[in-house]
Amino acid sequence: MSGGPPASGGGDRDGRNPVGIDELLEQVRAGYERVGPAEAAAEAADGALLVDIRYAALRERDGLIPGALVVERNELEWRLDPQGSHRAPEAVSHGLRVVVICNEGYASSLAVASLRLLGLHRATDLTGGFQAWRAAGLPVTL
Repeated sequence: MSGGPPASGGGDRDGRNPVGIDELLEQVRAGYERVGPAEAAAEAADGALLVDIRYAALRERDGLIPGALVVERNELEWRLDPQGSHRAPEAVSHGLRVVVICNEGYASSLAVASLRLLGLHRATDLTGGFQAWRAAGLPVTL
């Protein structure tokens, strides 16, 4: 054993070869295609579920995306697991297209990794988060 990091360059789950958050985000994002604001809006119009995981103070300050399901980050997996007893009515199948939205597009990437582990294989997130949505001039309600 060399004692060095695994050949993949990533850390392992027992913490012996930890990675920083930037590397973790890079690893997570390599497993799926992220979407920009216009693409997220188009996908929502075609039936994708937009899920806003921002905390209440940010939603109160900046507003909401019309039609987005608001789910606190600490409840996300329970609310979107189609097999879960606490699922949201919108969580109809593992094939559901879900676009997770946080404030700036960081926490949403980690949330997507968790949803994909639950079998939501079409989950993705919005590059730049809510701030990118708003900057693109897309609808927001205050």
